[in-house]
Amino acid sequence: MRACASGRTDEREDPFGSRGSRGYLAPCRVSGRTIREYSRPNADPDLDDDFMDPRGFYINTVLKAVLLLTLSVSIEAFWRMPCLSRSGLARLDPLISFGKESSHVHAIHGSSGFSETSTWSDLRAGDCTSCQVSEDKSAYWTPALYFQSTSGEFTLVQQVGGMLAYYLLYPNAGNTSLTAFPQGFQMIAGDTYQRNFTYPVPDLPKSDWTGVYTTQSFLRQAALGFNCLNYAAPAEGSLYRHFLPDKDYLDANCLNGVRFELMFPSCWNGVDVDSADHRSHVAYPSEVMTGDCPEGFSERLVSLFYETIWNTYAFKDQAGTFVLANGDPTGYGYHGDFIMGWDPDFLQSAADQCTNLSGEISDCALFTLQDASVYDNCNLTSTTADASVLAEDVVSDLTALPGNVVIDAGPGYAEGVIAASASPSSAVVPTVSYSAGSTAAVSSAYVPGAVFLEQDSSSKSTSTSSTSTSTSSASTIVTTAPPAAIPAAASQSFFSTEYSTSGLNVLEILWTEEVVTVTQSAPAKRDAKRHLHQHLRHGVA
Repeated sequence: MRACASGRTDEREDPFGSRGSRGYLAPCRVSGRTIREYSRPNADPDLDDDFMDPRGFYINTVLKAVLLLTLSVSIEAFWRMPCLSRSGLARLDPLISFGKESSHVHAIHGSSGFSETSTWSDLRAGDCTSCQVSEDKSAYWTPALYFQSTSGEFTLVQQVGGMLAYYLLYPNAGNTSLTAFPQGFQMIAGDTYQRNFTYPVPDLPKSDWTGVYTTQSFLRQAALGFNCLNYAAPAEGSLYRHFLPDKDYLDANCLNGVRFELMFPSCWNGVDVDSADHRSHVAYPSEVMTGDCPEGFSERLVSLFYETIWNTYAFKDQAGTFVLANGDPTGYGYHGDFIMGWDPDFLQSAADQCTNLSGEISDCALFTLQDASVYDNCNLTSTTADASVLAEDVVSDLTALPGNVVIDAGPGYAEGVIAASASPSSAVVPTVSYSAGSTAAVSSAYVPGAVFLEQDSSSKSTSTSSTSTSTSSASTIVTTAPPAAIPAAASQSFFSTEYSTSGLNVLEILWTEEVVTVTQSAPAKRDAKRHLHQHLRHGVA
């Protein structure tokens, strides 16, 4: 067997062992690229890369690596926190509307200790969490989505599968460690009053992000994503589209709804756990998810990313428009809030130890996993939150958005005023056609910063939705079973997928087999061997 230059051979049983000889895959680095080449132990050195078929022909097996540059950062790991049930659906927001009703409705996930005055201590004192890990008493909330018919009636759009909170472990360049959120830490992402996007659509390549594209104003808007879901087609990339598509586009293309995505800032000033506007103590790195932290915000936190799916397709062919609970029909004003509710030492241990690339919480021994009978029944109660707020009907047959919020399509900055009466309001948003993400094949592993693959419904709560006037109930969340995903490169099969970090690049290596039959006599075996090595040297795809 040929060893790697480092002298280390990582031997694993070869998938081709059924050909009659047991072999191994030996990873080696050639021309700066990680490759694998097949070899047979105890074989003739001259025939090391060849097989003899029963007819006496030499069969040269070429392993080809399709390398995709998926992210310019050193990735350690991540975990995906499923919050499969809501703990509440109400006009509560302790960051923006402390001690009083919020101006608009939020879908709330996490600790039952959430209220209009919640702090870290209150969340920790909550009896339960609607997330799957019992140690996570954090609060995660975003505005709900409504459908407004042409008659002016509003209906809550059903959530699919609750929400997912990704804890992404993206260290600063040259570092391998991250800082967990400290006790009392809280922040917001997005701007509820934003109603336009004055930059090119779609985004320029990140390599061209200079000047205005390095400002926090741009990065904050680029941190929003509205992913058109169609499980019968390859997935769009995360954060590809920064606005909610119009109704016609949704009906025609988004058969499984829309996944709302939100990336939070991950660069911290290292001092303040909050700020007056709940955003000035943190900043985005230069590429939103990844990149360099700006001056004054050198401390790299665990990166937080929200996903929430809304079943917009349930309203197909119905005349009307979708509008966020804050009166935004464009999506530009989508936002989210976070109050850390972990034990800070426990979270730091998780950031240090839960580094399995699968992203599955079950792969981290630190986490205590709850079953559906627990998290499905974790709701806000009047012992912590205002009973009148929890009792408000915010679900269906509404003549105005809850809180009587004005619908403002922009393009100017929204006023945030109360509407005298509700009337349908159309939004003008650009059209961005469907574009697949940068993964070349469906894999069980997550490809950082590219496509977050959907979870199979077997890992989600399967409770059926029912309309309810209890605003704290999770019963209006539904889970649908997506069809099997189709690989982006459906015409090509891969027998192995590998992820490799090289400097600041993460490479996805998709292995294929090419069998070349050489119908020559035995002396030609050296030419066949040179053919194989030429493929390996040049990384032919």
